Amino acid sequence: MPSDTTIRWTVCVSKDTDISVRSFLAERGMKKGDLSKFIEDAVKWRVLDRTLAEARSRFVDMTPEALDSLIDEAVAATRAAV
Repeated sequence: MPSDTTIRWTVCVSKDTDISVRSFLAERGMKKGDLSKFIEDAVKWRVLDRTLAEARSRFVDMTPEALDSLIDEAVAATRAAV
């Protein structure tokens, strides 16, 4: 279902990955066209996962108390701005 907002990708995966994904989709009654949606969802989740990991790494040296204080300040500032 290409549209104005759809970009075509060409990707290469191992044969095992191809078989695994297509089997997974078929077992759940999904069709060939559902592969694009599956990949898009997987990429979105991976980007979110990496973004969260990077954000967490920036606060790894903070004590839980300092982090709680920082969060409380951010929540208070956001509420005051609304």
